[in-house]
Amino acid sequence: MTVGTRASFSPYAVFDRASWRALAAGTSLPLDEAELRGLATLGDRIDLDEVATVYLPLAELIGLHVAAGRRLWAAQSRFLGDATAKVPFVIAVAGSVAVGKSTTARLLQTLLAAMPGSPRVDLVTTDGFLMPNAVLQSRGLLGRKGFPESYDRRALARFLADVKSGREEVFAPVYDHRSYDIVPGAVQAVDRPDVLVLEGLNVLQAGRRTDGTAAAVFLSDFFDFSVYVDAAEADIQHWYVERFLALRRTAFQDSGAYFHRFAALTDEQARETAHGIWAAVNGPNLRDNIAPTRSRARLVLQKSTDHSVRRVLLRKL
Repeated sequence: MTVGTRASFSPYAVFDRASWRALAAGTSLPLDEAELRGLATLGDRIDLDEVATVYLPLAELIGLHVAAGRRLWAAQSRFLGDATAKVPFVIAVAGSVAVGKSTTARLLQTLLAAMPGSPRVDLVTTDGFLMPNAVLQSRGLLGRKGFPESYDRRALARFLADVKSGREEVFAPVYDHRSYDIVPGAVQAVDRPDVLVLEGLNVLQAGRRTDGTAAAVFLSDFFDFSVYVDAAEADIQHWYVERFLALRRTAFQDSGAYFHRFAALTDEQARETAHGIWAAVNGPNLRDNIAPTRSRARLVLQKSTDHSVRRVLLRKL
C-alpha cells in the first residue's frame, strides 16, 4: 500500500498488486478456468491468478459494505420501530468500451453470490436503456450511440428509484448485441435481490435535461458502491481494435448480425474501420463523458497494457 505524504494528500488509498492481493489471503476461489472463460468478455485477457489478485479482494471489500449496510438497516429499524424490508445494495461498474467492465461486473456477481449466506445477486446493463435504433435514427443520433443523449435516462433513473424503493418487481429493457438494438417487448425482471450490479458507460455520469440544465436526480444517488475500470486511452483503443478484428471473424459472420457487412473486410480494412469508429465515436465519448466520471467512483481499477490491474485506488472513508 502506498502512503501519502504531506505534499501529496489524496482522497484515495493506493494499493499495488501485492498489497491488494494480501487482503484476501487464505480465501479460496469459487470458480474454475472453464467458468472464468464463460464470464470473460471477448478480448479481455484474464486468468484465475488475476481473479485471486484483484477481484476476490474487491468482492470481499464489497461484502463488508453489504454486511455493514444490513447492520445499519437493522439498527435503524429497531430505533424507528419500522419493519420496512431491506432494499437492494446497488453497485455501479463504469468504464469505456473494451476496457473490461463487463468482465468485472460478471465476476462481482459470481464472487458475491458465493459468499456466506449465498446472497442473490442480479446484473443489469444500461445497454437496455439505449433508445431503439429507429428512435435514434429519427433524431439523428444513431452515429452517437453510447453518448449520454442516446439513452432513455429518465427510464433508467426511474428503474433505479423503483429498485431502491423496494418494489417487488422492476423491469429493465433487454438489448441484443447481435441485432445492435433493443429487443421489442423483452424485459429483465429484478425482484428485490440482495445485491444489484449495474454496469454501463454512463452509470457515473451526472446527466443533463434536454434544455441543458442539470438533472434533479443523478443515478449515483442510488448507488451504495461504485467501481471505475480505468486504463490509458491508447491501450483501450488497441483493445477495441483487436476485439473488432475478433468479432469480424466470429459474430460478424452471422448473416443476421447488424455488423455482418464488416465480415468480408481484409485485416487492413478492418483495422482502418475500427480506428475510424474509435476516432469518431468511442474516443470522444471516453474523453468527454466517461473518463471525467472516474473521480466519482468509490474504487478505481487501473489496468496495464496487458489487461492486468496494476494498482487499486480506494476512496478513503
